Amino acid sequence: MSAGLNHLGLFSGKGFASRGANNPTLHKFSKVAFLDIPRNSESVRTREEKEKDLSDEEEYEVEEIKDQIESSRGNRYIELINEFKINRKLSGDRLVNGIKGFVIDPDNRWYLAWKHFILLWAIYSSFFTPFEFAFFRGLPDDLFLLDIMGQIAFFVDIIIHFFLAYRDTQTYRMISNRNVIALGYLKSSFLFDFLGCLPWDAIYKAFGRKEEVRCLLWIRLTRVRKVTDFLHRMEKNIRIKYMFTRIMKLIAVELYCTHTAACIFYYLATTLPPSQEGYTWIGSLQMGDYKFSNFREIDLSKRYWISLYWAITTMTTVGYGDVHAVNVKEMMFIMVYVSFDMILSAYLVGNMTALIVKGSKTERFRDKMTDLIKYLNRNKLGKDIRNQVKGHLRLQFESSYTEATVLKDIPVSIRAKIAHKIYKPFINKVSLFEGCSQEFINQIVIKLHDELFLPGEVIIEQGSVVDQLYFVCHGVLELVGIGEDGSEETISLLHPNSSFGEISILCNIPQPHTVQVRELCRLLRIEKQSFTNILQIYFFDGRKILNNILEGKESNFRTKQLESDISIYIGKQEAELALRVNNAAYHGDLYQLKGLIQAGADPNKTDYDGRSPMHLAASRGYEDITYFLIQKGMDFNISDKFGNTPLFEAIKNGHDRVASLLVKEGASLNIDNAGSCLCNAVIRGDSDFLKRLLAIGIDPNSKDYDLRTPLHVAAVEGLYLMAKILIEAGASVFSRDRWGNTPLDEGHMCGNKNLIKLLDGAKSVQLSEYPESSQEIRDKRHPHRKCTVFPYHPWDSEDKRRQGIVMWIPRTMEELIKLAAEQLKCFVDSCILSEEGGRILDVNMITDGQKLYLVRDTY
Repeated sequence: MSAGLNHLGLFSGKGFASRGANNPTLHKFSKVAFLDIPRNSESVRTREEKEKDLSDEEEYEVEEIKDQIESSRGNRYIELINEFKINRKLSGDRLVNGIKGFVIDPDNRWYLAWKHFILLWAIYSSFFTPFEFAFFRGLPDDLFLLDIMGQIAFFVDIIIHFFLAYRDTQTYRMISNRNVIALGYLKSSFLFDFLGCLPWDAIYKAFGRKEEVRCLLWIRLTRVRKVTDFLHRMEKNIRIKYMFTRIMKLIAVELYCTHTAACIFYYLATTLPPSQEGYTWIGSLQMGDYKFSNFREIDLSKRYWISLYWAITTMTTVGYGDVHAVNVKEMMFIMVYVSFDMILSAYLVGNMTALIVKGSKTERFRDKMTDLIKYLNRNKLGKDIRNQVKGHLRLQFESSYTEATVLKDIPVSIRAKIAHKIYKPFINKVSLFEGCSQEFINQIVIKLHDELFLPGEVIIEQGSVVDQLYFVCHGVLELVGIGEDGSEETISLLHPNSSFGEISILCNIPQPHTVQVRELCRLLRIEKQSFTNILQIYFFDGRKILNNILEGKESNFRTKQLESDISIYIGKQEAELALRVNNAAYHGDLYQLKGLIQAGADPNKTDYDGRSPMHLAASRGYEDITYFLIQKGMDFNISDKFGNTPLFEAIKNGHDRVASLLVKEGASLNIDNAGSCLCNAVIRGDSDFLKRLLAIGIDPNSKDYDLRTPLHVAAVEGLYLMAKILIEAGASVFSRDRWGNTPLDEGHMCGNKNLIKLLDGAKSVQLSEYPESSQEIRDKRHPHRKCTVFPYHPWDSEDKRRQGIVMWIPRTMEELIKLAAEQLKCFVDSCILSEEGGRILDVNMITDGQKLYLVRDTY
């Protein structure tokens, strides 16, 4: 029994392992060991040697998709233990696989031969079953023995199916567990296969020849699926002309339908007793002088051909009236048959038309596969690449997945709704997007594309540049690390709701690991450009994604380098987003500004100059944007690197409404050097700006680094209008700069009579407002000054010069002369000269630390 099963392509345990290792011919052709376990190099040929044996094949036909997961020795070892429940024994350096029971490889040549053998019986059974039902009330002995032989063959096929490995339609993995195989077969077609193997002719006789029992014979027609599967394989076989296979299929469909109808026509005639056979279509038939009375005694072949003639003429609706329905049963069946014929005719005509215009989907697939094989042969690509390419194309065809073709004529808005309905439930569960807004998720969903991948396919190679972000809907993938020595190691598995490629896309680094398919996978992908464009708008969600990666919610690659790359990316994105927000505020684009802030942009973020959106909106006079930013809680007293606030920008550029709005909300200027600002405004002659600054509350007596007030500058430059504005705002004419000069002094020196008159008038007014004298006012505002007095003329020679004294400057010149004369022992009738020899008449003209000369008054 064991030897016989091994000839059929069965294997079990150690026996098969030893044969597969030591018999290269069996290893090459049997294809039994679809779970190819690596062994030591002395006993097992390499994959390259196996491919070399097959290199003489000129072209590869479309076959069943192979499971070609390539992984490291350790990874395959784990797969065999966990996925396929394989017992293992270690003997030296060899790994021997032990599989409980027997399993048949569906690609084994012995099983393929059996498959063709049972196909012949299926063809025979499909055509003979209607014939047996109609023309025999109990099979003759010779046909009975043939029927028994066929049922035995189908019974053996049932037993083989309990040991036949199969490919899971959901995962495309080869199922080799015997319990799973048996359970799957019991759930599928076992019942119909078993009922079809029963000897219904003997059961019919045993139950007293009841017609109801004979009707169960039609269960055997389920075997026709073996024929249809064969025809489908023939259509996809590019070695056979497609038109030939299609025509053969259409002829087979037509013949089978007319054959079945002919059998039913004859069966209806036999339901009446012989005494009433004249009330049947064949009993009432007359051809010339010949009548078909006692038709049951006519030759069997003649009865069949007459029935087939009526079935064909009825189907083609070209009946000549020589054969027609007689009783009600026949009329009812004719109505059903003609209705069916209309559908069948449409099917046949439609297929023939498709053959002529080459519009068949299968034909397009064949043409594409032919071109692909020519390309693969021309470039001499390896068998692994061939199988992966052809397998992927075959998968796309069998799954009928052509998203671009199906949805290309649908409007974008409807396509977006379809995408939300199909993809959003998956994306909401992706841990990478945990905590992200629904608006962001909606934008991601619209840009998704759906793809299927076979086991063994590599999605992304380690070290490659990634331009797609993938999300796992169904199936399992594995992350494989490839060392410098070429060894592979499984890092982790990617299950549904996982993603990969995001680290490479976000951080602009090469892919850290290879991503390979373990089970048939349905993946959703989005292009890098689309993803980054969405992140630029929904920056807040981008931060969420980066945090999810760093916290390990989506990836196991948290390293210092990765954290550094992500931190750099975050800083770059923040800078770019701040520029985009500022750009929207600068151009007055309120709609874009709202969108950016709604997407998570921080309005308080500043650019490289420390300028916020409020600065730019105020400087441009955009009242609506300024009000919107205030509502969003932005700090309106923020200063840039130059110390300017939004209120200052509004005032400087003359936007009074924006300035009033800011003042109303409580904004302040916060000018670090108000004196310099006012002095610059005076120098520029910008009276409007000066008025706005003074109106907002800036002190007109603010001083710059030289202790000069704006009135000093106006007096020096002779700017009458500026001086008038400042005096009206309360500027003092008695303020002294670092050299002790007042605006009055500067005005008298400039020589502008109108300005001098204005300053003198202001002096009188300001003196009248204070009960103290001008000197008292000066003393209150400035500390005491000192001077150095020498008892000689400043033009005297060196030999006439004497030592002087340092003294405080008193309130009047008389007091200064008196005190100096007493200390220097000089005449009381003296005067004070400057270094230039000029006579000083007022103490206000003396600066702190000035050199003075006491000489006798000769006038």
